[in-house]
Amino acid sequence: MNRPKKYLVTGGSGFIGSALVRALIVAGHPVRVLDDNSRGASRRLAGLGLGLEGRLEWVEGDVRIPADVERAVVGVDSVLHLAAVNGTEFFYSKPDLVLEVAVKGIINVLDACGSTGVSELFVASSSEVYQTPPRIPTDEAVPLVVPDPLNPRYSYGGGKIISELLALNYGIRRLSRVVVFRPHNVFGPDMGGEHVIPQLITRLRAAAEAQPEGILELPIQGNGTETRAFLYIDDFIRSFLTLLEAGRHREIYHIGSMEETSIGEVARAIGALSAREVRIVPTPLQEGSTLRRCPDTAKMAALGWKPTIPFVQGLRQTFGWYWNAQDARMSG
Repeated sequence: MNRPKKYLVTGGSGFIGSALVRALIVAGHPVRVLDDNSRGASRRLAGLGLGLEGRLEWVEGDVRIPADVERAVVGVDSVLHLAAVNGTEFFYSKPDLVLEVAVKGIINVLDACGSTGVSELFVASSSEVYQTPPRIPTDEAVPLVVPDPLNPRYSYGGGKIISELLALNYGIRRLSRVVVFRPHNVFGPDMGGEHVIPQLITRLRAAAEAQPEGILELPIQGNGTETRAFLYIDDFIRSFLTLLEAGRHREIYHIGSMEETSIGEVARAIGALSAREVRIVPTPLQEGSTLRRCPDTAKMAALGWKPTIPFVQGLRQTFGWYWNAQDARMSG
C-alpha cells in the first residue's frame, strides 16, 4: 500500500469487518470502527489498540442514525461500509430490520461523506443480489433480481441492490472513488451461528454430545446437491487489500472462489472431521433458496489476486473453532 490512510469500517466488530480492521492495522493504517455490537462483538478487536500504537478507535453508534454516522466519518480518508444484518435466518425472521439497516445505512454514509468531504467509499454487496443466476460461473454483469417482493428472503438481496444503486449513482456527485464488492460465502472461525457451515458443525456437535456412541444424524436443507463456492477469510482479506490498491472507480468486483462445492460434500467433510459415523438427512429447502452459486472472479484475477487456501484446509480450521467453542452461536 502507499501512504497510510485513516479508514472507517462500519460493522467493524463483525466477522469480516474485524478481520479487515486487524489487517489494516497490521499494514500500518489507523482505523476507526463504527458498530453498535448488535450483530458483532468488540472482543474480536481486543488488544488491537494496545500493542500497535493505539491505531484503533472505537465509535459506538448505529448506521441508521445520521448523527452517529457523521460523527464516525469526520476526519477519515476512506470509508469501508460493511454494516449489515447478515445470516439467512434473519432474512426470514427480521426482514424489516434487514432493509432498514441496509437502506438507512447507505444513505447516511453517503450523506456523511458529502458533508465532511470524504471522497472514497467501498461498499459491501452480496452474491444474494442475483438470487438464481442464469449462468454459472456468474460474472458481475448478470442482471440483479428480486423475484418476489412478498418473500422476506429477498430483504437482504434487495437491500444490497439498493445500496449498490445509491453508491454508484446517488453517490457519484459526492465521491471521486466508489467501489462495490460482492463477497461470496466467506467463512472461517468465529463467523457467527447463522450460516450453513457453523450451523452444520454445531448441529453435529449437539448430536454427538447427546449420543456418545452410534451413528449420528445430520439434517441438512435440501437434498445435498445444492452448491456454493466458499472462500476462507484469510483469502478474502488478501483480496480486499488488493482491491483497496487497484479497484477502479464505479466498478463492481466479485470476491470469492471458483471451486464449487455441494452442501452434501460440506456435510460429509464435517462428519469426517468429527470422527463419528454420520448419516445425512435431507429436509425441504426454504422458499427462495438458490440451488447453485459460483462466482466468476476474472476481474479480481486481472488485479493480481487468486485464492490460495483450499476449502478443506479452511474447513478444518473452522471446524476446530466451533467444535471446541464454549458458545458456538456467537454473533457475527
